[in-house]
Amino acid sequence: MARWYALIKWIILGSGVGMLTGTASALFLVSLDYVTGLRMEHTWLLFLLPVGGAIVSYVYAAYGKNSAKGNNLILEQIHGGGETIPLRMAPLVLFGTLMTHLFGGSAGREGTAVQMGGSLSEWLGKLLRVNAADRRLLLICGISGGFGSIFGTPLAGTVFGLEVLAIGVISHEALVPAFVASFVGNLVTTKLWGVAHLHYDAGAVPGLTAAVLGKVMIASVLFGLASVAFSELTHALKRGYARVFANPVLRSAAGGVVVIGLVYAVGTRDYLGLGIPLIQQSFEQDVAPLAFLWKLVFTSLTLGAGFQGGEVTPLFAIGATLGNALSSILGLYGPFLAALGFIAVFCGATNTPIACFLMGIELFGSGGAIYMFMACLVSYVVSGHTGIYTSQLIGTPKYSGAPALKGSTLAALKQLKAARGNPEKARHK
Repeated sequence: MARWYALIKWIILGSGVGMLTGTASALFLVSLDYVTGLRMEHTWLLFLLPVGGAIVSYVYAAYGKNSAKGNNLILEQIHGGGETIPLRMAPLVLFGTLMTHLFGGSAGREGTAVQMGGSLSEWLGKLLRVNAADRRLLLICGISGGFGSIFGTPLAGTVFGLEVLAIGVISHEALVPAFVASFVGNLVTTKLWGVAHLHYDAGAVPGLTAAVLGKVMIASVLFGLASVAFSELTHALKRGYARVFANPVLRSAAGGVVVIGLVYAVGTRDYLGLGIPLIQQSFEQDVAPLAFLWKLVFTSLTLGAGFQGGEVTPLFAIGATLGNALSSILGLYGPFLAALGFIAVFCGATNTPIACFLMGIELFGSGGAIYMFMACLVSYVVSGHTGIYTSQLIGTPKYSGAPALKGSTLAALKQLKAARGNPEKARHK
């Protein structure tokens, strides 16, 4: 009887989280399209980016409490932290992300969806007075429901909520709740609220030959290195901005000025916002060879200065444009490599190879499954113990020569490296 009770219980609770996250994602996606349209129509809004960033940082400093930790706050609570995820996190991150995109910051949307999901699932847990174990599962549901509904990928959303918690470990006890939340969340967004998701055509998949496998391997190594560059640059800029500007309001205002200056230095606004036009171009025609690098720099500068928004959609753009640029060098079909880059750079930055592989299947079909799986695995290994989520645990190190890393967070590992050099390298000497 206990298993039937647990199954029914989590179908109900997971569905509740899915309803909340799906509705929140629908509101966010519609609002995001609206403010992006305003920015495209009124180009002068870019010059208000420093003001918009300052306003958001002030609101967070004055009213946000621990909401400023973002996704890392949710991960910390799932790992047994003693803080509360405030309900205010949902409207705050929604407001902050919309302000970022209205004025031209380069950011994503996954962070917003995950934070809204975590905040709403915490609220639901308090309402129902759940215990600590059930609270943990509800928070995982919030991540999965937010991710699955914002991208229209319920299977990837399910596994992302389980896989992102700790490198090398998947919490199977949350499998059913996470799937229900992600599946229902996606249905609510698309069917109940009628919000459609974008799809891309990866085109023809090359035959399985040694030459193609070798070329995909080379591309996948570069995808992994791009994910490391993005993660490390973003973290470094956050530290650098904080050292120069102790006041977060001034920090964001200065970051906005830097982004505006870079727009005019590069001579284009193509690297602002989510980067969806860049992604679409990568699947339809050639892109500028260094488009991936500029998108990486613009996004790191935006997020490093404290603007709100996620990293994942810009990571999609970085990967797709890098894949497109590599196609002429490697002699492979552009959209095919764009699809591999789309999921592989995201994989390296989040350390979620299974979720990214499933996302590839959901978005591009199963024809290139072997290549997609290979790209995710190689990028995952190449990225090492780095990533965009500093509170992510190292549950199982990526290679057997680093057992001392088990149980550390990525933030703690970075602190160790800064204080004593690289402990991973030290063990191999």
